[in-house]
Amino acid sequence: MKYSALKFKETLVMDFLVEDRFKFRRHLLFLIFFFFLLYSARFWHWYSGIYQYYVLLFVYAILIVMVYINIYVLVPKFFFKTKYITYLILLVLMGVIGLNMIGNGFKFFFEDFRVENIKKEGEKGSIYEGILMCIPIILTTTTVKLLQKWINDTKRITELNNLTLQMELNELRNQINPHFLFNMLNNVKALTRTDPEKASAVIVKLSEFLRYQLYENGEEKTLLTSEIDFLSNFLNLEKIRRENFSFDINAETEGRALKSTFIPPNLFTTFVENAVKHSVDISSKTSYVTIHISVENKSLHFTCTNSMNPSLTISSTNYSGLGLANIKRRLELLYGNTFSLEIISGEKKYTVNLKIPV
Repeated sequence: MKYSALKFKETLVMDFLVEDRFKFRRHLLFLIFFFFLLYSARFWHWYSGIYQYYVLLFVYAILIVMVYINIYVLVPKFFFKTKYITYLILLVLMGVIGLNMIGNGFKFFFEDFRVENIKKEGEKGSIYEGILMCIPIILTTTTVKLLQKWINDTKRITELNNLTLQMELNELRNQINPHFLFNMLNNVKALTRTDPEKASAVIVKLSEFLRYQLYENGEEKTLLTSEIDFLSNFLNLEKIRRENFSFDINAETEGRALKSTFIPPNLFTTFVENAVKHSVDISSKTSYVTIHISVENKSLHFTCTNSMNPSLTISSTNYSGLGLANIKRRLELLYGNTFSLEIISGEKKYTVNLKIPV
């Protein structure tokens, strides 16, 4: 709660600095602050009566003009374009001109209204005071402009990265889905020749897959229970096609956690599809796929184990094939370095261990 409040305050400060809706308030706040800063100086007390305030407003107007020339001309046209030497020269030149204007104004317009008992040394001191006051104000406004540019650039880069990330994720997902469907249609094609009745049952099941693809897969996240049902339908479909095939899906998670956990759709499909493919044994021996899913400490653990066809050799470090290469890249885009993926290839079984934050 404390962290959220702090983050909210930081966001509000950044928005106040860069958002156009706060532009009027930003400038008003700066003008008021700058006025009271000058008001606390001594120079305008050197004059009598109402002319004190004329002097104050005269100096205030010239310094404000200098500040806004720096903000809207010098910084964007020279400093932001890396013309630092030119910027520094023009900044110093503007400071000299401005202070000379103030000095000449004192001499020609307000000299007659200066208090008589003020010494000449004091007038020189007031000029130094003006210089010391002007420098930090100019530097502060330059810093604020730099901060505004940095915040805006950071926002643009973040938006661009998010857009690029989403486009790549969509592309990967759009590759995985046809890849899965392609393999399923090949299975149906083979069954139509050997067992038309089973092929008909497979087509019915296939319609359920297409429904999932149409209504669930388009979302950014889907319920873990929906993904488990999808995998169960897929493995049931394989069981119809292969008599000597068995599978088991074990979800060791509380019902409440299971129904409230969301994951990206089709996150496990490629692993299970490959498990089915690698478990096929041409000698017609019994093959299996076992899936274990658990949610603990805001982490989801997915384990998929399948029997190995002795005639196949699969390297745990070789991500050959479109499906596995895509799912690995998809995990990197979704979770960065917060996920772990381990593939163990043994003589009799092949295991995939995946851990992701939820």
